[in-house]
Amino acid sequence: MAVKKVVVLGGGVGGTIVANLLAKRFRPEEAEVTLVDKTGKHVYQPGFVYVAFGRTKPKSLVRDERKLLRKRVRLVIGEAVRIDPAGRKVHLADGIALDYDRLVIALGARLVPDELPGYAEAAHHFYSLEGALKLKEALRAFRGGRIVVTVASVPYKCPPAPSEAACQLDYYFTKKKLRDKVAIHFLSPLSRVFPLEPVNPVVEQIFAKHDIQSTIFFNVESIDTNAKTVTSIEGETVPYDLLLMIPPHRGAKVVEDSGLGDRGGWLPTDKHTLRTKAHPEIFGLGDCTDVPVSKSGAAAHFQAKVIAESIAADLTGQPATARYDGHVMCYCDAGYHKGISMSFDYEHPPVPPPLGLKDWLGKMVLNKVYWYLVPSGRV
Repeated sequence: MAVKKVVVLGGGVGGTIVANLLAKRFRPEEAEVTLVDKTGKHVYQPGFVYVAFGRTKPKSLVRDERKLLRKRVRLVIGEAVRIDPAGRKVHLADGIALDYDRLVIALGARLVPDELPGYAEAAHHFYSLEGALKLKEALRAFRGGRIVVTVASVPYKCPPAPSEAACQLDYYFTKKKLRDKVAIHFLSPLSRVFPLEPVNPVVEQIFAKHDIQSTIFFNVESIDTNAKTVTSIEGETVPYDLLLMIPPHRGAKVVEDSGLGDRGGWLPTDKHTLRTKAHPEIFGLGDCTDVPVSKSGAAAHFQAKVIAESIAADLTGQPATARYDGHVMCYCDAGYHKGISMSFDYEHPPVPPPLGLKDWLGKMVLNKVYWYLVPSGRV
């Protein structure tokens, strides 16, 4: 029997888990598992916000992908530039073509700040290590004025992150004894300040207690870099001295270039089976898909296990019965050693959480144990 070939594009949390679980499940003569990653470096993105606020060093967030993979996983450091579903091939930038029986696209979301004129000149963010380091320097130099926190457009990765950043700004400047000189204004594109409706009252209470101003229904249309203002589609203009704006996002470039994406470049994917809607032998995982859950490592974590089970069933001729139920579990740091946790799925919204030390500690512990438990698929 010919060796089955599984190719995984992307060495983030989801892609790494899938590759490790399949390598554990199959012997080399049964299946060859290849993971393709552009840099060969695995980055823990939830730590970016702590880099920006001077609480984490960048080097602690990066590991060699090879060290996180089982020996049976073949690691190819390269960039996928075209996917050929008809020929079941992935073409890389260096001219190599990889054949596959099953393909997993786990390439994440792409930051496209140039889509909003003026963004590069005016705005800061913490959605990359480079961006987090620039924001760190801007915060260090800031001595007072109005800080605006908002998002350029939806969808974007980690929906709770902007409101979490507003809380971190309050905590940061309180510790620096500058809080009375800093006004924080949070602009939400939604009808509430927090994306998850059941959790919204908790966040509103935090904002009110810590004097964080908020405006809802503010969908960014333009930035005036000379006047230092942001204007919304709804016609409202807000001034800033420091602008913290989550950049525009799109799906993976190779998905767009291969004609597999929708208008935003997102990969159309069945929300339960995680198979792409046009090609059932291709699976979509995590931020690069249009699956209706938050674009987060937490979602990719749970999706990866479903995909690994489904591919194992496919390769052994068994019915693929695994289903993703939309499960997401994450923490949000509210500052002052307090946090909230959220667990939900397609059918069950999150229960309004208490704010306290327990969930803050949960997030701190997760940040530490991630490397040892999550990429391997142990949890």
